[in-house]
Amino acid sequence: MNETSDSEIVSTKTKRIVKLAQQAPDMVIKTLAHHVDMSWLREAYRRTRKRGATGEDGQTAEEYAQQLESNLAKLLELAKSGNYRAPPVRRVHIPKGNGQSRPLGIPTFEDKVLQRAIAMLLEAVYEQDFLDCSYGFRPGRNAHQALTTLRDTLMEMGGGWVIEVDIREYFGSIDHQQLREALGQRIGDGVVLKLIGKWLNAGVMEEGQLSYPETGTPQGGVISPLLANVYLHVVLDTWFEREVKPKLGGKAKLVRFADDFVIALEQERDARRVYEVLPKRFAKFGLQLHPEKTRLVPFKRPPPSKDDDGRRGVAQETFDLLGFTLFWAKSVQGYWVIKVETAPSRFTRTLHRLSEWCRTHRHLPVVEQWKRLCQSLVGHFNYFGVVGNAGRLLALRHEVYGTWRRWLDRRSQRARMSWAKMRLLHQRYPLPQLPEMRSLRS
Repeated sequence: MNETSDSEIVSTKTKRIVKLAQQAPDMVIKTLAHHVDMSWLREAYRRTRKRGATGEDGQTAEEYAQQLESNLAKLLELAKSGNYRAPPVRRVHIPKGNGQSRPLGIPTFEDKVLQRAIAMLLEAVYEQDFLDCSYGFRPGRNAHQALTTLRDTLMEMGGGWVIEVDIREYFGSIDHQQLREALGQRIGDGVVLKLIGKWLNAGVMEEGQLSYPETGTPQGGVISPLLANVYLHVVLDTWFEREVKPKLGGKAKLVRFADDFVIALEQERDARRVYEVLPKRFAKFGLQLHPEKTRLVPFKRPPPSKDDDGRRGVAQETFDLLGFTLFWAKSVQGYWVIKVETAPSRFTRTLHRLSEWCRTHRHLPVVEQWKRLCQSLVGHFNYFGVVGNAGRLLALRHEVYGTWRRWLDRRSQRARMSWAKMRLLHQRYPLPQLPEMRSLRS
């Protein structure tokens, strides 16, 4: 069967799940796994990224595809019979650019396919339940939409008070039992819940040592972002919308992208009440807020009489979300507006990462270095290329230019890279220009 017909079959089944979830928002859905058949697994395989690193078994996507039908048939039988054994996740550490690293789990390719299949089931249900405040890892939603919503809300309020929140090691701290209870409020299919339980208990292989963490979702796994969203849907989203907001005296808005979120409030009294109760709410679910990175920020629009040159004042409070810093500044027409620019921490991290790459790859042919740097800068520009941020993008491009010259200069004592030579090289291999800046207006 070709992939087009598989996609159509899966689309039809998905619509049935969506309709059921919409018609019965409070019902525990007990029959989901029967939708998973060969067509569903083929579609899951099609949606699974093929170029990722290999898991503990070393099998590549190309090798798995050599006997695809046979492999998927065996996988389907193991999943439906309850005999599937979730393999350990291979853990590696990715540098963050600030001297620290973050753990990344790499499942086997076959495990990714099965996780994708179950994630497709859960997404059809939970997309009907998730609230508008949630933007991360959801179809048709992105970080720029979250920033737009937050900016527009604060502009309508005339500013206010912002609770900037950092959850300490969120993905590694999710309590397994409470996650199961959260899932049980909506999902009652034994096959699905059993598979999720196996992934939670699969273990982690790191430097030849197998361990079994008692908390956390399978980091790097396809299903992990969805499980993390389900948990915060219960811990934060529904609690804030249904229990907290009705008790507040002024306007309030929660904007969340995965585990990154801020709460904008109109009144200081409301903000201080929520700020005090947040750590208690999260502790109830085994989560901790970072005491230094979680803060209450006064973010009122500056008074009309304030006399400055229209740029962000030194004394004005700012806050960060999704790699951007938000601040008040004068528009061209002289009005106070909220602008965004690349957060200093993200700027430094990106520059450090590219500098480290130039150092370790300085002996590659210049054309290969150029292609990689252009690829990285274009990716950065595509995300941070919003109105008002051109200065920070130009600054990064300038710093990368200097960093590239410095490491080329250290390739050889006899063939130094002077600034004059670098200018000639840059004429042949220019770093990318800035794209057209996009507006964050909704």
